[in-house]
Amino acid sequence: MKRTPLVNSFAVKDTALARTPMRVCIHILRDACNDVRVMRAGTTLLKEGFDVSVIDVQHERSRPFLTEDVQGMHMNHLFIPGWYTLRHFRLWFLITALRTFILSIICLLRSQADIYHAAEVTALPACFIAARLRRKPLVFEAYELPLANEAKISYWRGLVGPTRWLLRMILPRCAAVITTSPLYAREISTHYGVSQISLVRNVPMYQKVPKNDRLRQRLGLSPKSRIALYQGNLQADRCLDILVRAAAFVEQDTVIVLMGKNVGTTQDTLEQLIANECLSERVKILPPVPYKELLLWTASADIGLIVLPLDYSLSIRYTLPNKLFEYLMAGLPVLSSPLDAVVNVIKTYDVGQIAPSLSPAVIGEAINSMLANRDALVRMRYHALEAAKQEFNWEKETQQLVSLYHTLLHRQDFWHPIDHSSYEKKATA
Repeated sequence: MKRTPLVNSFAVKDTALARTPMRVCIHILRDACNDVRVMRAGTTLLKEGFDVSVIDVQHERSRPFLTEDVQGMHMNHLFIPGWYTLRHFRLWFLITALRTFILSIICLLRSQADIYHAAEVTALPACFIAARLRRKPLVFEAYELPLANEAKISYWRGLVGPTRWLLRMILPRCAAVITTSPLYAREISTHYGVSQISLVRNVPMYQKVPKNDRLRQRLGLSPKSRIALYQGNLQADRCLDILVRAAAFVEQDTVIVLMGKNVGTTQDTLEQLIANECLSERVKILPPVPYKELLLWTASADIGLIVLPLDYSLSIRYTLPNKLFEYLMAGLPVLSSPLDAVVNVIKTYDVGQIAPSLSPAVIGEAINSMLANRDALVRMRYHALEAAKQEFNWEKETQQLVSLYHTLLHRQDFWHPIDHSSYEKKATA
């Protein structure tokens, strides 16, 4: 059912609200135009009649203007070179982080927003200060578990305790908290005293994606070749070295494709491993493609891979990654390591298999087993497409976000969490 825009659908006593759309300011400490989640949320709120602005941080001068309109949203870019990549240089990083914090607060206050929305924990402190000073509601969106990635915080152990205390103070005072996995919701509720959490999963807009041969044509492979695809960032915590070594155990007509943006020296390390193991015919590395084209490339593979380590961090163990839902929408059965939330989806909807361990031999044999069972692949492909159509699409998922924001409009006690039912309904899903 088509929803009437906000400014026309609410009979309110305050005529100023009827004349002027409510202003939402989203803050993120990286390039928002390359963050699919921020763009989806922003355009969704625009369709609901909100006036949306975004304050982001640019590490390089990739945007031609400091302010611009993108898809109807007002973008304000803070240009701060390499503020995050300098984290190993402690004193300079702290100075740069403080400057970023102050500039963010100034820009947030100038936005004169009616609702502040912090996208990820790094944007939360500045949004909290701005919202508190202006007595406006604050929405916090946690893509990952706060402070759960030990590798990222290993250089800053002394700040972990104070930061946890700060989060325990801020999060219960947010008007709403959103996260992307039901297990994240459970952990945030347990450790930070947040009683109500809204689950808005990282799912793509619904589209029908035709099967095709893009990857085979790009790589010059035979039409009979089978492709096991990993898509996503090429980074050290993704077990990609295990996928490379697993290629030694797959059948001759099977190729493992790693497609995504290189992070740090990961791709160089993987290419060296491929050369050392003489696996250049079994493993192919491709650069990322524009997101609007991604699912067409995804659909040209045979199965999708989510092989992540359980012991790296709780954030990874409890993740419900966007690539899972991208695979499903493209009709790919999924092979995954036993990640708790992913296992629940795979078993509930019969859309893949779980690898019992991260041994390269076990992963290789699991790939062979999946590809050898044509009947099971057809069944799981059908289930994947149906799950994407009926459940895992942004058009359905966005109802949680829209409901939350409309609830905020009629509240006065902004500094207490809203009584939102989505956590109870979905946290046990």
